[in-house]
Amino acid sequence: MSGEILFLAHRMPFPPNRGDKIRSHHILKALAQLAPVHVAAFADAASDWDHEAELRELAASLCLIERRKPLALAAVEALLRREPVSLAAYRDRRISAFVARMLAAHPIDTIYAFSGQMGQYVPASFMGRVVVDLVDVDSAKFEAYAAAKSWPLDWPDAREGRLLAAEEERLAHRADRTLLVSEAEAELLRSRLVDPARAQVLALRNGIDTAYFDPAKIAPDPSLADVHGPHLVFTGQMDYAPNIAAVRRVTDFILPALRQRHPYAQFHVVGRAPTREVLALDWQDGVRVWGEVADVRPFLAAADLVVVPLAIARGVQNKVLEAMAAGRPVVTTSVVNAGLGAQPGEEVMVSDDVTATAAQVIALLRNAELQTRIGEAGRRFVRRTYDWGQVVRRMKEIERAQFGRAEAAR
Repeated sequence: MSGEILFLAHRMPFPPNRGDKIRSHHILKALAQLAPVHVAAFADAASDWDHEAELRELAASLCLIERRKPLALAAVEALLRREPVSLAAYRDRRISAFVARMLAAHPIDTIYAFSGQMGQYVPASFMGRVVVDLVDVDSAKFEAYAAAKSWPLDWPDAREGRLLAAEEERLAHRADRTLLVSEAEAELLRSRLVDPARAQVLALRNGIDTAYFDPAKIAPDPSLADVHGPHLVFTGQMDYAPNIAAVRRVTDFILPALRQRHPYAQFHVVGRAPTREVLALDWQDGVRVWGEVADVRPFLAAADLVVVPLAIARGVQNKVLEAMAAGRPVVTTSVVNAGLGAQPGEEVMVSDDVTATAAQVIALLRNAELQTRIGEAGRRFVRRTYDWGQVVRRMKEIERAQFGRAEAAR
């Protein structure tokens, strides 16, 4: 293979500490085994820069840009250009200039655009292979946000959903391959395309490092292990609206029902960037808000149950994969399990009603044998289905097939 790869990511693929960064991290490492990879990415947090050297060691060349554009400015640009805010927020002339330089100076065979926001940087004149990894169908997510609101509060999300759907259509037809995180998500995109026959839409699952989350190698966090319980845990980015709503379902409905039977029950919210609304819950009626932690594994190890009552979810939730890989019994919703594909009642507990979810939590805590059985079955499921080794092999198969076709056509 003589070509090189240009990898465009809306978030720096290091450190792999949140869902999309975990996926881009492992995919980038797999691509680097196939060919030299030139990387352009945005840094969202000051801590990202601590990992710049690791990324430079992997990349043949690097353009790392701090994303500073205020959301209000992106919204104004999007209105003027009649485009999604998501695109305007990630538009930067320095990325465009880097792409132009790489295409002029290197034999770029493939452009891999990680997320729909980065598809705007693929030049119309580029004649090589294009892979667009949408991960999720973001337009459907914004439509769900809009459906949950009344007019006029629904207008921004409805607009974003409509314009993102048009961009997803454009990218699916521009790309040689469009990747989604699950077959359910891939089928959703196909069903939304005006001309699905012209698009090659494939599923490339998320993965999990099951060895890293091996429960035999993780000690429970002493701040949980040494105090009364039982302990429920939720992990995730805590300025993300669906995560906040899930936490409120626990604090407002599930935890109060549980504390009627277990007065010392605690609910632990673990994740970066908690909003004021989330921070206000700390120390209220058994709730602890920990914010960003160096390692979520000790919190998972100390959990009696991991509760993930998301009403809106796209694709495969990494927080659920991590909990299951750590051998913890998980209680979640059907929309989460639609992307996960676990067996309800055997590998995961599923309920969409908060009263029924509270009843499931109470029943599990009464039955230690069932907790163990669900936790062990869940870990076996993710080892069998979502281990990163299998996902990376699938990634290489897709990319080798593309490179082979490209070279055969020359």
